[in-house]
Amino acid sequence: MMFDTVLIANRGEIACRVIRTARAMGLRTVAVYSEADAGAAHVALADTAVCIGGAAPAASYLRGDAIIAAARATGAQAIHPGYGFLSENPDFVDAVTAAGLIFVGPSAAAIRAMGLKDAAKRLMAEAGVPVVPGYHGADQDPGHLEVEAAKIGYPVLIKAVAGGGGKGMRRVDDPARFVDALESAKAEARGAFGNDAVLIEKYIEQPRHIEVQVFGDGTRAVHLFERDCSLQRRHQKVIEEAPAPGMPEEVRAAMGAAAVRAAEAIGYSGAGTVEFIVDGANGLRADGFWFMEMNTRLQVEHPVTEAITGIDLVEWQLRVAGGEPLPATQADLTITGHAFEARLYAEDVPAGFLPATGRLAHLAFPEGCRADSGVRSGDVISPHYDPMIAKVIVHGPTRAVALAQLARALDGTQVAGTVTNLAFLGALARHPGFAAGEVDTGLIARDLDMLVAEAETRPAVIAQAAWAALGLMAAPGWLTGFSLWQSDWRSVTLDWGDGPTPVRARVDGAGGAVDLGGTDVEVAYGPGGWRFAGVPAAPWVRDGDTVTVFAQYGRAVQVIDPLDRATGPAGGGNLIEAPMPGLVRSVHVSAGQAVAAGDKLAVLEAMKMEHALTAARDGVVAEVLVSAGAQVEAGAALIRLEDEAEDAA
Repeated sequence: MMFDTVLIANRGEIACRVIRTARAMGLRTVAVYSEADAGAAHVALADTAVCIGGAAPAASYLRGDAIIAAARATGAQAIHPGYGFLSENPDFVDAVTAAGLIFVGPSAAAIRAMGLKDAAKRLMAEAGVPVVPGYHGADQDPGHLEVEAAKIGYPVLIKAVAGGGGKGMRRVDDPARFVDALESAKAEARGAFGNDAVLIEKYIEQPRHIEVQVFGDGTRAVHLFERDCSLQRRHQKVIEEAPAPGMPEEVRAAMGAAAVRAAEAIGYSGAGTVEFIVDGANGLRADGFWFMEMNTRLQVEHPVTEAITGIDLVEWQLRVAGGEPLPATQADLTITGHAFEARLYAEDVPAGFLPATGRLAHLAFPEGCRADSGVRSGDVISPHYDPMIAKVIVHGPTRAVALAQLARALDGTQVAGTVTNLAFLGALARHPGFAAGEVDTGLIARDLDMLVAEAETRPAVIAQAAWAALGLMAAPGWLTGFSLWQSDWRSVTLDWGDGPTPVRARVDGAGGAVDLGGTDVEVAYGPGGWRFAGVPAAPWVRDGDTVTVFAQYGRAVQVIDPLDRATGPAGGGNLIEAPMPGLVRSVHVSAGQAVAAGDKLAVLEAMKMEHALTAARDGVVAEVLVSAGAQVEAGAALIRLEDEAEDAA
């Protein structure tokens, strides 16, 4: 090994994951952190840590100079970039190399070769890797692009050359709408990437997103089979699996060979992923997959590959960066079983998957799954970074068994203190089409209403919350429920989503009942503990005035203080407020302007995403209380509409 100390230029779960493997290999680890992350899990896990700047990524995790200075100051000879931030920045790789340090990853030349989608596709075509029919040329004249789209045949996909995350991407089915879609895609790409160049590709009607894990040592490469990442929402991966369902061996071999050709064509070193778009309309075929892009870094979903191959990809990264050749040949690599990974986020699903913040009052995962997380109970989900809480990973002998394990692991995951997408993930894990292997990128959009439907909270869950709110969850003593100056009934006011509701509980020592206002729930205590309506009590926590019962993916019930009457929202509901802390990217209205329900009023940038704030009703703008460029806190008033009575007048 050419180094004994590695600095991890990242945060959160990937920093923790790299640190664990590095320490298991006997390496000393250095963490870097922003001022907002001083108490973060990755900081506590590393051998030493260095603060590199302010909370915003541009002031810390994107500062290559500060990261290199931290490596020098701590004696780190190598830098592992994780994923995101500077992991695919060739200028950073050049700076690391120039400083006499080892970059744990590919060369700057390899990153540049794959950095722009159009150039990468030309390079892949030259290497014999199939590419989607399309136009990847330099002529960006709208008329020329319109002609090329007609040659390809509709529907087509317009994509930003420097794109990612679905930005600068538009599907066009009708030639008459091409120019408008082109202008929209270019404007979005210009704002997101500072580059409005686009390419045009044939749109695949029943697309599957299948990627191949490759690993190289700069000369030769191997593949570690494929992952299916088709379960997406708005081009963002939700659940990934390995291997791909329904994958014939001859197609697997063809895709793997194409991915290895791609890696070897650029002298790739380290872990990378070659992404293919696959036509799933008539089953997987050797002539039905095309190169989409190459991610020149470790992927978020790498654990499913590790699960089916038994390989620690981070260990391989560190060994190859330390001067060793590839640790295995292609013939050494085999697939065992099936694996799934679900991405657990702090986000408000009913509000349109809006990223959420908050303090994690409690976080725990069940036995039998791997949970890669960068947060712990008591940590805060910051508005400055991606709101991922954890990746929940399972492995089983078959796809059906692994999927059942995933559903069980999600059932047993406990999160309190913030809203999450846990119930949405649970619905996906139990989706009959997904279970049958009917996987394509449109599945979530087609069945979204069913997947996000909120189940009614069961009476037994509310009864348990009431019991906990009244302090009755301990094992009952012989005097419980007996008093000379109180009635048998105890009262509490709860809110489980429909407003404050008086609830009564009667205790008789060995149990009792809870009256939910027309619905009675029997309570009993036995050798297994409390039972509500015959159902064993679920795990639970209380944090302040909130009781969270970990049933139905976690139900938070507010305990209402009758002396603390909440007031309604200021302005009679006419205020448009910031749903989270963030930067006001743009304001689209002015005072006196008439707006219709659904009109865009402003755009807030928070948690690495842009969120359009829209009018909930028709009306007239009374005041604009904020300007573009302002940093606002959650709940800040941004725009006020005139009262509906004023509108009518």
